[in-house]
Amino acid sequence: MKLTRLFSLAFVAGTLFFSCKSPYEALLRSPDVQTVYDGAMDYYNQGKYLKAATLFENLLLAVSGSDKDDTVQFYHGLSNFKYGDLTTAETIFEKFISTFPRSSFTEEAKFLRIECLYQSTYRHELDQMPTFKAMAAINEYLYEHPNTTNIKRCRDMLVDLQERLDRKSFEAAKLYYTIEDYRAASYALKNALKENADNLYREDIMYYIVAANYMYASNSIAAKQRERFLTLIDEYYNFISEFPDSRYRKEVDSMFAKAQQYSNK
Repeated sequence: MKLTRLFSLAFVAGTLFFSCKSPYEALLRSPDVQTVYDGAMDYYNQGKYLKAATLFENLLLAVSGSDKDDTVQFYHGLSNFKYGDLTTAETIFEKFISTFPRSSFTEEAKFLRIECLYQSTYRHELDQMPTFKAMAAINEYLYEHPNTTNIKRCRDMLVDLQERLDRKSFEAAKLYYTIEDYRAASYALKNALKENADNLYREDIMYYIVAANYMYASNSIAAKQRERFLTLIDEYYNFISEFPDSRYRKEVDSMFAKAQQYSNK
């Protein structure tokens, strides 16, 4: 009797345990592919992206090679993307693009991968390798899909990323001016324009070239000043020819006036 009673209690306990499982836990253990697929889609549509991502991941092997394969893999990446796991999502989308080049989801996967790359870039003062990677992906996407509805978003991203590169280049060159190495500053600033003549900070760069030459000449020994102020005058004319109405005009005019005094000696 005692043994029978123990079996009865175990059966009841087991029944209660399984009956208390949540619908999500039941889906995690379910062998029915369609049931899990429908459940994953339901969680996705409810905005429960982490649960959806886990269920889609559990389906990957089961649907491999089937007509649901690309859908499950795409939504696996999309769920991770919307959950905020950009690193995982980017990896999934990259694999998806190579595995399903003709899927109806492929163009969107390419764009979402770009979003992952863009959102994973760093501030201008940090490493810009992720910026170059994102820009390359955007340019490739625009080349392959010139009529995409995402064209404005892509162009806005390119403008923002290019601004970071231009600012990093400008700030790195300007650093020599900040530490008062004016000769090096002039070289570094000119090199920044050689690397990218269309630098968004071109006006600022050219101003600091004038200022660096002015400070270099001002701090030189008397025997070198006339020659160096003549160089400043050349840089002054380069600047005002491009930016006659610059906000720096008053300052560079003052530098020019002093340079003329030395050049006339």
